[in-house]
Order: sequence, then C-alpha cells, then structure tokens
Amino acid sequence: MKTIRGATTIENNDEKEIEIAVKELLTEILSKNKIEISKIQFVIFTCTSDISAAYPAKFARDIGFSAVPMLCTQEMRVIGSLPMCIRVLITVDAEFTPKHIYLRQAINLRKDLI
Repeated sequence: MKTIRGATTIENNDEKEIEIAVKELLTEILSKNKIEISKIQFVIFTCTSDISAAYPAKFARDIGFSAVPMLCTQEMRVIGSLPMCIRVLITVDAEFTPKHIYLRQAINLRKDLI
C-alpha cells in the first residue's frame, strides 16, 4: 500500500476552474505514477476555506473515480498559508515509489517531496 500526495491552486472560486484543476492534478498523478484507478483504495481532498464553488470529488468521478471512496474536507486555516489551494491524498493498493505532484502555485508547498 502506498500513498501519493498532491496539490494545485485556482485563481477564482469558480466551479469550472475547480474542475479543470482537479482533473489536471489527478490525470498527472495517475500518469506519473503509472497507476490504475481500480487500484485506488480511497482519496481525501482538502480545500482552503476560500474554495466553496464545488466539491473536488465531483470532477474525480467524471474521469473514472466513480467506485473510489472519496472525502472532501476543509483545510486548516493557518496564517500565511497558500490561498485557493486544493490538496489530495490518494492511497493505492500497489508497490511503487510514489511521485508526489504539485502544480501551479502549489509547486512551492513541498519541494522536499518532489
């Protein structure tokens, strides 16, 4: 069992922007880690409090995550933290070296993981 982390950002609290960002992030995670959706055990999404236009899981289902248990929750509010940020934690039933994916403004969040 392995876990992959990732994050991205959006410019505006807009459903279409959330959709584009989530699909881009998940597609990149699947591609870079060479994993099949059927091997995913569960997914946890967090969003900063300035994102409320849509649940990220809604768009994950659009690209094939329909049988994957998912949870969306709000990120802790921390002074000075990156705004408009969507994070994901994916647990996969497979053995591989995880490649964590950080896109857009989130690229600076965890340089130690990428």
